[in-house]
Amino acid sequence: MRANDQDVTGCVRTTDPASVGAEVARLHRGLFPGDTTAGLQRAFRDAAALYRGEHPDYCPCDTEYHDIQHVLDVTLAMSRLMDGYQRGRGNGEEPLTPELFTVGAAAALFHDFGYLRRRRDRRHRYGAEYTLNHVSRGAAFLRRYVRGLGLAEELSRFAGALLHFTGYERAAEAIRLPGGLPRRLGQMLGTADIIAQMSDRCYLEKCRDRLYPEFVLGRLGANGRLVTRTLPVFASGEELVHRTPGFYQSASRRLNLQLARSYEYAARHFGGANLYFDAMLKNVRYAQAVAATADAVQLLRRRPPRTLLPEVQPYPRDLVGL
Repeated sequence: MRANDQDVTGCVRTTDPASVGAEVARLHRGLFPGDTTAGLQRAFRDAAALYRGEHPDYCPCDTEYHDIQHVLDVTLAMSRLMDGYQRGRGNGEEPLTPELFTVGAAAALFHDFGYLRRRRDRRHRYGAEYTLNHVSRGAAFLRRYVRGLGLAEELSRFAGALLHFTGYERAAEAIRLPGGLPRRLGQMLGTADIIAQMSDRCYLEKCRDRLYPEFVLGRLGANGRLVTRTLPVFASGEELVHRTPGFYQSASRRLNLQLARSYEYAARHFGGANLYFDAMLKNVRYAQAVAATADAVQLLRRRPPRTLLPEVQPYPRDLVGL
């Protein structure tokens, strides 16, 4: 049985940037022998430092659900999807380049960067208040960051567009990317975001205890001030867990249609089995058992790793109505 801080293989610690970074670099070297991984290594160092609050312009991460573990898990999944794509390319499919692999991994690393508050921000107390526009904030940062890696301006704009496949600010079909490999990479990133979080061993506990408070602060919870037409509003963390099977169905439609079954590249990477889907289904079946039980608390007892700095406090319970 894998630990709560391990990926679906039980071999990579998803709370450790060095562990995930080493695995992603290994995949890069396997696809592009002799090519440098300096850009990848820098991106992992920079992301870890930013989430720890070691940048003069940004506060440390204070979103318990969208934390460094989630970011690293998505980055690992994205790298595996790119690996599966490249190794199983059919006739006519464009080859992945080292630069595109680096951009894809960097986009995954910074896909939730928009939750990090600037130190001079006086309008928001918590990063979760950016829930509804965190993708656009992250895209603006990523465009600047990719230019700083020395990559072409065209790739910086491409990186920013990729992030919109992880959110709902724009419909997937409305994201301005050409067909072929560029759009496929966006679909991979959107896929990685879904399969990484839903296969997390503590996914249900995180939904109840961490995601719901973020939704409240982001105005998608019972105490929120805004009802959106594209995203649901939840009354409690328990309701979020109970609705997991339904969310899985809608996520499956998105994975199959808008994201064009990009999850199949994971099976190519693993050599047959899709370990992400296996873990996702376990969580869905358990959510169904929880929904049929009066005392759900007794069934959701796993303790997710805490990755926030000790001085970063969780959201006040009275603020989020818990």
